[in-house]
Amino acid sequence: MALKLIEVKSRREIEKMRLAGQIVARVLKEVSQLVEPGWTTADIDAYAARRVKELGGIASFKGYQGFPAHTCVSLNNEVVHGIPSSKRVIKAGDVVKIDFGAIYDGWHGDSTLTVGIPPVKPKHQHLIDVAAEALQRGIAQVKAGVYLQEISGAIQDYVESQGFSVVRQYVGHGVGRNMHEEPQVPNYRTRELPNPRLKAGMVIAIEPMVNMGGHATRVLADRWTVVTVDNSWSAQFEHTVLVTETGFEVLTDRAQVE
Repeated sequence: MALKLIEVKSRREIEKMRLAGQIVARVLKEVSQLVEPGWTTADIDAYAARRVKELGGIASFKGYQGFPAHTCVSLNNEVVHGIPSSKRVIKAGDVVKIDFGAIYDGWHGDSTLTVGIPPVKPKHQHLIDVAAEALQRGIAQVKAGVYLQEISGAIQDYVESQGFSVVRQYVGHGVGRNMHEEPQVPNYRTRELPNPRLKAGMVIAIEPMVNMGGHATRVLADRWTVVTVDNSWSAQFEHTVLVTETGFEVLTDRAQVE
């Protein structure tokens, strides 16, 4: 398969992406600490919309290909792209995926976390933990000179060792001036996508989507919300990651914000 151009960012561009990433990290950290039973998914969206503006950024998702909200909020068997709604009330035991992106001075950051609303069933907490660890195992592979699908293989091997599956229909991506750029970053090994060597200055969003059952998904009638075909629950984590000569830098690291 022909390899499309993958941008290598300059130091100045990377600094702007750090600032975008810090906005995303702060918003997600705050909302994850606040969400509780009784909140609606629209409440999450309203909080993110207010905070991104206060922090000097612009929400990436609002209006993107017609998406109507600032965040994607997906519950339980919903995998990705859930549309926030005042009718979707969060309950104890829910598994809530919050996906948020921000633009700072023309550059994007993108990240997702999954929050379990206590009390969470042990099997669902295990799902969340596996998805979080899968992301860390993928990130650990990042370094200039390695092949992209070393990330994919590390994620797939770990998830499947835990008895879960990785979604095939949706993958990670490059990030920069655009929210979605080359390369595509699958969470599984495949010959259907390019497998380039990473170069220092590339920025990618790694985002394993992990299902308790099979990997098959379908899109609901709203044309956005993706759910599992077998109704199994799903968890997702995502970070925007800079490739360096010696390893990586997580630009959306929530541990780096107060």
